[in-house]
Amino acid sequence: MLTSPRPTTASPAHRPGKFRRTRRGVLALFGSVVAFLTATIMLGAYFPSIPKAGVIGPVLGGQYPFHVALLALAGVLLGAVTWHSGLLRWGRLLTAVTALSTVAALAIGCIQFTAAQKAGTTVSFAEVFTQLANPDATPDTTQVYATRDGQALGADLYLPERGRNTKVPAIILAHAGGFHTFDKSDLRGTGRWLADHGVATVAVDYSLAAPGRSTWNTAPQDLLSALRWVEDHADTYGIDPSRISMGGMSAGGTLAMNTAYRLHNGTIHATEGPTPKPPASVVGFYPGTDVTQMWEEDVAGTRNAAELFTGGTPAQYPQRYREVSPTTDIRKGLPPTLLVVGDRDRSARPETIKSFAASLHAVGSWRPRSRNSPSQSTPLTTPMAA
Repeated sequence: MLTSPRPTTASPAHRPGKFRRTRRGVLALFGSVVAFLTATIMLGAYFPSIPKAGVIGPVLGGQYPFHVALLALAGVLLGAVTWHSGLLRWGRLLTAVTALSTVAALAIGCIQFTAAQKAGTTVSFAEVFTQLANPDATPDTTQVYATRDGQALGADLYLPERGRNTKVPAIILAHAGGFHTFDKSDLRGTGRWLADHGVATVAVDYSLAAPGRSTWNTAPQDLLSALRWVEDHADTYGIDPSRISMGGMSAGGTLAMNTAYRLHNGTIHATEGPTPKPPASVVGFYPGTDVTQMWEEDVAGTRNAAELFTGGTPAQYPQRYREVSPTTDIRKGLPPTLLVVGDRDRSARPETIKSFAASLHAVGSWRPRSRNSPSQSTPLTTPMAA
């Protein structure tokens, strides 16, 4: 009797189409992750009022637009493959989102390149993609300038070349970070550039705030300690003690201006050791000038930063907010002040900085001048003592 062989049944692992379905799912997953990341960065870059995204977007989208564009372009390819693998709607969505992110990132990069060319700066594409964070900029020496609650506070020194028996001006710089993050290494590029142009730069760490640990009263003391340390070691590093300035970026600028003005007005004194002399001049790079205003406007996380720094809200601690705001100490005869802000800065708004400059001018502190560049709108006074 003839019997036909039974048809064999493929095992689950070898069923036709299972591999394709798995591959399709993996591609869709990777494409979704890329689309989410690039869209979040770009949305934050263009709309900094978005919580969380508005903090990271301007940083990553502004510093690495071409890298974000490459990542988004990879997302376009993943979306296209997902689309053609059968997930039509999802693939189209991924392709559209990542394509828009690519265009948005390239737009930022093109604006930056155009501004650099107008300013006469040569930028190489090789450097854009290979030098992520000033890898060649290293301090000449790193020293401990103070200890706070058992933690050493460091200072990176960037020193210019100088002739024999010559003294150079110096600036103490406080880093950005909303009073609670980042460190002195973020000032590598600025420190080296200033040193190459004849200004000794001392980039310092200071006490950072955290939940349950406000630093409204300790961070200014750290800057006083840094100023005293530089004064004490001026001869060692060839610094002219009469030309020591103080400055900072963003929250660091707020700290530097507040500390310098209070020191000049006699409203702050060192809690450890002698109180240093006021700095010769002050520099604020896109600083917060009124911490209460920072809390009220809540741009790119400024409310959270203000609360961590002061330990609460303006309603809870009105005196703390007044004490740490540079606007509180506007008086006649303050040190010469240089204010720098980008004309498209969304967190430290140009109109806010100009209003602060006008307030200084109103009390006769100094007469401001305005100078615009493709990337900056800068009310300024006498440049840093040099």
